[in-house]
Amino acid sequence: MAITIALACASMALAQGGATATPATPKVAVSDTPAPSSPYAWTKLTTEAYQGKQDDIHFVSPLVGLYVNGAGRIYCTKDGGTTWDKKFEKPGTFFRCVAFLDEQRGFAGNIGPDYFPNVTDTTPLYRTSDGGTTWEAVQIEGDLVKGLCALEVVRYPFINAGNLGEKTLIVGAGRVGTPAVFIKSIDEGKTWTATDMSNYCQMILDVHFFDDRNGIIAAATDASVQQSSALILTTNDGGETWDTTYQGERAFELTWKISFPTRNTGYVTIQSYDPDPTASMRYVAKTTDGGRTWKELELVDDAKVRQFGIAFIDEKTGWVGAVPNGFETTDGGATWQKTAIGNAVNKIRLLKTIDGFVGYAIGVNVFKLEHKGAK
Repeated sequence: MAITIALACASMALAQGGATATPATPKVAVSDTPAPSSPYAWTKLTTEAYQGKQDDIHFVSPLVGLYVNGAGRIYCTKDGGTTWDKKFEKPGTFFRCVAFLDEQRGFAGNIGPDYFPNVTDTTPLYRTSDGGTTWEAVQIEGDLVKGLCALEVVRYPFINAGNLGEKTLIVGAGRVGTPAVFIKSIDEGKTWTATDMSNYCQMILDVHFFDDRNGIIAAATDASVQQSSALILTTNDGGETWDTTYQGERAFELTWKISFPTRNTGYVTIQSYDPDPTASMRYVAKTTDGGRTWKELELVDDAKVRQFGIAFIDEKTGWVGAVPNGFETTDGGATWQKTAIGNAVNKIRLLKTIDGFVGYAIGVNVFKLEHKGAK
């Protein structure tokens, strides 16, 4: 059993891109041919080669975006991904997440040391005010932040002197492998506070907020994968306190990424690292009441699959990134089909356009989807 556990944990590091400073690509073939019945075709973009899973991509508009990876590199496009410029590189940094307020102001999170080999940078969060050309370390008040796995910019309405305005919240969380911490800024990133989450969970992999009060965290119960169960937490007081609204009954599991196409309907990927080949069913969690209750949807019965990113454009239509291939649903997760979205896709971003929507997905490569028509 000790050998199989070690192999499972090694597989986890490989799939997450942490085996080396420039990790090895997962050794699984993937087809680039989309399912014939799908109207959604993803196209691989031309980007700098990277051996492993890249973790986050963020677009402030359908044309302007950035992506980051574990080699400490940040790339920018201003033409919808046709061309990319390497804006920044810092060896020893594992950029895990990125979020921008606008084309100039943004933040990038580092996984931090003592989890992946060759990661030496102890700064968890960086800030830019020039579109990513230069970056500076961010001071975070409160509890210790060792590393981050997720960042999100949240826009929400408020009434100001009888007029409807908008406020901005930025939230972040991490990390895989522990320690678990939640951070936020209520002044567009000028100041940050951190809260230790170890009383609620031991890993945090993603965070999503609806407004300044209500939010969701994708987490895990234990820092040891073999002891962990998948966990979803919710808050209605801005992150001061959290409630468990889903906890899986199986070991070797953790939740990974979150997508809420509407306020009530949401989806979370559930990862399994169980070395038992008969424990082969893979799941996605779904809520229809804003995260208060969840049910498990069967994704695929295949022990080789490990799911990562997830994104839905509406309540019915969405995608899951995975090793060795992605999945698509058009019926709210009742059924799934394989789709050529790329290997080990960790983050999927969908943006509405005037005549449809555009999607970007990052994993071993970067893929793009352009869809015209109602959705």
